[in-house]
Amino acid sequence: MTAKRQREYPGRIRFAARLTGKLDKTLVAYASAATAAGVGILALTYPAEAKIVYTHIHKQIPFNKTFFLDLNHDGITEFGFNNTKATTSAGGWDFLTIFPTKSANRIWGDKTGIVFFRYASALAAGVQVGPNRQFTPGNKLMVHSSASGGRLRPPSSYNCNGPWKNVSNRYLGLKFPIKGNMHYGWARLNATCSNLTVTATLTGYAYETTPNKPIITGKTKGPDVITVQPASLGHLARGASAIPVRRGGDCARRTRSFM
Repeated sequence: MTAKRQREYPGRIRFAARLTGKLDKTLVAYASAATAAGVGILALTYPAEAKIVYTHIHKQIPFNKTFFLDLNHDGITEFGFNNTKATTSAGGWDFLTIFPTKSANRIWGDKTGIVFFRYASALAAGVQVGPNRQFTPGNKLMVHSSASGGRLRPPSSYNCNGPWKNVSNRYLGLKFPIKGNMHYGWARLNATCSNLTVTATLTGYAYETTPNKPIITGKTKGPDVITVQPASLGHLARGASAIPVRRGGDCARRTRSFM
């Protein structure tokens, strides 16, 4: 700015600074990683043609500690898992349950159950999860194991019941709102009973980005699917190359649409 223009506009002097090449690339990588990661501090934007967002994971549900599930990576959890285990002098029990974190969220459930719990359905692959399905509010029991001992029964008297008893690659049907519109998703788990212990492992989850559109359990490939890894701030610190993102179809074309 010339001296004359500085006198005319005394409070509006601005300087343009050029970032170093290294810093410029680092900031671009950080922003790209944040966009791809989907952590709570930043909104995750998907390509316009993406319809299903699938997250690959391998996580054992911990004992006596809640594990929360954020289906759409917006930093707000929709469901939680509890694997509650206890032992007593007369036996013990282990209950695996899933619960909605908000009253509007729903879980596909069986009509039967025990005490105050309905069972959560263990869906096979290829099932359509969408409107007019058997979604009900409240907590759902997946599988429970119990043991009775003492004078009347030996300690080896174990029972395991529920639709998630000793299953592999079965799916929970899930329903939750985004900005007032209902979306559908699924979570895939393996579960086993061994004596008094229920072991459950979450191996993946997905949701449909189009409101009120059904999703098919187990669909993880195709031009309408984007695959992401669970995000973390550690990934962001290491840059965009640390965020594994796989997309069906033309990978290079979709990468450009992220930026």
